[in-house]
Amino acid sequence: MRTEPVLVLVYDGDRGFCTASVNLAERRLRPRCAITPWQFTDLDALGVTQRRAEHEALWVTPTGAVHGGAQAVAKLLLSAGRGWAVPGALLTLPPLRWLAHGAYRLIANNRTRMPGATPACALPHHHRPPT
Repeated sequence: MRTEPVLVLVYDGDRGFCTASVNLAERRLRPRCAITPWQFTDLDALGVTQRRAEHEALWVTPTGAVHGGAQAVAKLLLSAGRGWAVPGALLTLPPLRWLAHGAYRLIANNRTRMPGATPACALPHHHRPPT
């Protein structure tokens, strides 16, 4: 039995805001990819480090190309097709790409303060209680 390589979105499953965002994306966008928290993913097989996975969402292609942060969101939107592909494509173009990067970093750096965050989210990963 041969398995086809798949697109993968990797996110931080310990972050309430990240998990809520991914759940919303799955319901609304119905992207054509596997979505998995990095905590339950073979990161070595995907060619990414834990440090990077803790820092940003990652979009990993079957060829091993990795897109992080706002570009991972853009790729997610593109994979959803329909009307979602338009904003996804726009997010890949300067100057929207640069603005999206800044907005992503602002949100990611403050995700412990976002809706759905728990006190455990503010702790470094190795100090968080098991989920």
